[in-house]
Amino acid sequence: MTLRKFTFILLALVLAAPCLCLYAEPIPSSSTPLGTTAINADSIQALKNMGAYLQTLTRFQVKLILSSEVVLEDGQKLQQSSEAEIQVQRTNKLRALMRSARSERELVYDGKTVTIYTPALKYYSRTETASTIVGMEKQLEEKYGLQLPFSDLFSWGTDAAPLDQIESAMNAGQDFIDQELCDHYAFRQGSIDWQIWISVGKKPLPRKIVITSRADEARPQSVYLLTWNLKPTFQDSVFKFTPPKDAYPIGIRPLNTK
Repeated sequence: MTLRKFTFILLALVLAAPCLCLYAEPIPSSSTPLGTTAINADSIQALKNMGAYLQTLTRFQVKLILSSEVVLEDGQKLQQSSEAEIQVQRTNKLRALMRSARSERELVYDGKTVTIYTPALKYYSRTETASTIVGMEKQLEEKYGLQLPFSDLFSWGTDAAPLDQIESAMNAGQDFIDQELCDHYAFRQGSIDWQIWISVGKKPLPRKIVITSRADEARPQSVYLLTWNLKPTFQDSVFKFTPPKDAYPIGIRPLNTK
């Protein structure tokens, strides 16, 4: 098997990672004009408050459990599950573990380099990158076509999450998520509908997110459950990747390289 083929296997596994990509969804030109749908101002403000709070977190750990639907050609839906855990030290350290019954991936960013490792294949790829998480995330996407899992956790509360793309917004009441009272909001933008449950109180954390695709008449959904630890005990050493003795390095090819 060639180095290039190994590279594409590695990248494919990264792309399969759980990813919250609400604001990456473009609004088609045929979308309903903003003025003809209801946008509840308090719901938009709730997103702003949540984003502002997320930007204050400097050291945290969050676990995600994802259930997603795959639609077969005959319309039958299959549900798949995966989980991920992310450890963050702002502004320039991040470690993410992504696992399911089908694959396992690890991404480690130490402020200078980012490493992607697939334990099953024993291959890892490392490249120099920007000196901040936001810069690293942008470089991975623009140069290599890779989108960092949980990218929305870093874009909420910044200009990278343009709220003016939302076509409708509503307050859907309250629910308990893991015995924690949350405000429930529903939004529509482009070809997706999405809902979010935000903790009530002084720590407005996102606890559940449901994304529904309207581009497919089967309306497949992805459901994310988030568990937060704002006082993690991990050491700085978790942001340093030491390859196992039997691991083999490979390169990441930029998008414009054939």
